[in-house]
Amino acid sequence: MVNKEFFAALADLVKEKGISEEAFIETLQNALASAYKKQYDGGAEVSVELDPESGTIEFKAIQHVVAEVTDRDKEISLEEAQELDPAYKEGDEIVRSFVPKDFGRIAAQTAKQVILQKLHETERDNTFSAFSDKEGELMEGFIRKVDDKNISVELGEKKIEGVMLPQDQTPAERYVMGDRLKVFVKRVKNSGKNSQILVSRAAPGLVKKLFEEQVPEIAQGIVEIKAVSREPGHRTKMAICSNDTRVDAVGACVGNKGSRVNAVVEELGGEKIDIILWSENPLEFIAKALSPASVISVTQTGEKSAIAVVPDDKLSLAIGRDGQNARLAARLTGWKIDVKSLSAAEKMNLNTTENRDGDDEDYSDEGFGDDFADEAADSPADVEDVGDINDEAPLEGAETAESGAEEPEKE
Repeated sequence: MVNKEFFAALADLVKEKGISEEAFIETLQNALASAYKKQYDGGAEVSVELDPESGTIEFKAIQHVVAEVTDRDKEISLEEAQELDPAYKEGDEIVRSFVPKDFGRIAAQTAKQVILQKLHETERDNTFSAFSDKEGELMEGFIRKVDDKNISVELGEKKIEGVMLPQDQTPAERYVMGDRLKVFVKRVKNSGKNSQILVSRAAPGLVKKLFEEQVPEIAQGIVEIKAVSREPGHRTKMAICSNDTRVDAVGACVGNKGSRVNAVVEELGGEKIDIILWSENPLEFIAKALSPASVISVTQTGEKSAIAVVPDDKLSLAIGRDGQNARLAARLTGWKIDVKSLSAAEKMNLNTTENRDGDDEDYSDEGFGDDFADEAADSPADVEDVGDINDEAPLEGAETAESGAEEPEKE
């Protein structure tokens, strides 16, 4: 069978879809063989060979030489085989070319359906292979579809669909078809029909990548993000350090007149961001993580557990609304933190003297000042939106926040 127009159309299709011609030819050969068997002889062993250069399609029937025939479609007796060629022996294969008669509309339609299916699979596999290195990256896209639960986001020049599951959506955001937004590629899952590109607006990685985009010092590795804890739509704490003593890490992230941090805050719909200077000393790190509250002392009470003592008038600031500030600090540091007022600590005869390296200072984020600290402390957050607070009853004048199962996200 010769059909040069068919192969010309095939070449255009392969070029348009950007897929491997070799892989597509193999898929097409299998599809044509399947279509033939469906219309003519389902038991026959048939193969198809396509030659784009000559423009030919060759059908071949395969029969196995046996002493006694049990399946006429797939077998031929030794006696019949030797009538064709005396050299045939039992166990040989006889391959004969043939031209299907009236390989008409039904077979052509079947072949078309299978071809389209295989083409989709091949194109999907190529797409996911190309996307595999995008995992953990920031991408921009358009909202293609909004249903009761999931959000479909169109990504990149090839308009690949990413799926944002409910747990990856931010409660404070409203998603509207056609809106442009930046998403974090959380996972590229290639598993046949269940393949998905999962994207997120709630992942801590989104905050990290947005700062990397805004702050050249982070992209260059001069400033390093050590950990991020986040309650999406409400507040994020991010611990950073400078790998160059000449570079102020907090200042680099804040930017001139807050330009850099404000760009991230705007992208996140007004989410509060605490930028905290990381410390190798875990007790000092805990004190800084409780910013914008000042901390009098931090004492280790067990493995990765500590008590932080704060001035009485800073207790509510240290705990935060619905325990949010203390909870985020616990997740950021990976420690269980009991926050107690000075008066409560004195009643319990706890150590209330400075026991951290360095000066006893207010560990509020020096990059924002008092106005930002007060504003962040007043950020509303419903318990059902941001997670559970420790069920253990706190002591009078104290609140407990646990890091829980979630480890602090680190670079």
